[in-house]
Amino acid sequence: MVRFPETWAIGRRSLDLSRRPCIMGILNVTPDSFSDGNSFFSREKAVDRALEMEAEGADIIDIGGESTRPNAAPVDEQEELRRVIPVIEGLAGRLKIPISIDTYKASVAGAALAAGAEIVNDISGLSFDSRMAEVVAVAGSGLVVMHTRGNPLEMQANTAYGDIIAEITASLRGSLALAASAGIAADRIAVDPGIGFGKSVAGNLEIVRRLAEFAELGRPVLVGPSRKSFIGKVLGRESDERVYGTAAVVAVALVNGASIFRVHDVKEMRDVADMARALSRPGA
Repeated sequence: MVRFPETWAIGRRSLDLSRRPCIMGILNVTPDSFSDGNSFFSREKAVDRALEMEAEGADIIDIGGESTRPNAAPVDEQEELRRVIPVIEGLAGRLKIPISIDTYKASVAGAALAAGAEIVNDISGLSFDSRMAEVVAVAGSGLVVMHTRGNPLEMQANTAYGDIIAEITASLRGSLALAASAGIAADRIAVDPGIGFGKSVAGNLEIVRRLAEFAELGRPVLVGPSRKSFIGKVLGRESDERVYGTAAVVAVALVNGASIFRVHDVKEMRDVADMARALSRPGA
């Protein structure tokens, strides 16, 4: 039986994924993210929320300055930097857990890493900015490569696949090859199948059911189902009413092999992930 790796090297430390599931708390420093846009747009509110998520059991804080929801308009580099860098600097010396920068721009990633971030979370899988792999390699940071089809403005235009898992796996293999060619060590990379990015409701459900098949990539798997529209469409719920639907996805994804969960509701999903692990791995 193929097993998923149980450690993830990031920046100056390593995360032990065998000890407990890894919860990545979402911190959107944006006015227009689909679920929490404008909630933490000020530096002070963002810093406070990051510290609150740490207290709630987050293992990573993922900071993003550009919404990547479907049909979101792009944000220029300077505006993205203006949003995220003061927050990262404000957390320096206060946050004990690592910071991830959610960006596909190499310049933003580089500035965030210099300011104290330890992980780059690239929704494009290194495909939108040819300089990104080098930035990550030089910094020695952790890296998340995600699968998507095109940018947020176009990614939902084509959600049809032949074999969705085979196609996502092939794309992620390409991202891993780009990383290797730039000198990024394999143990610094996690893969994300990109739930909600260029996928239909049926496609998202199939990804969660078949997550175990991504073990062949040899990397830890991150999933980001939190409050996503496919949950709303299945349950008939608005974005702020999807916590239980998100919980169900987190539990099933964990049983099927995921070990890193990018979520808004940290306290609730900490309990869900820990309980699902206790049920699925008795004595662990």
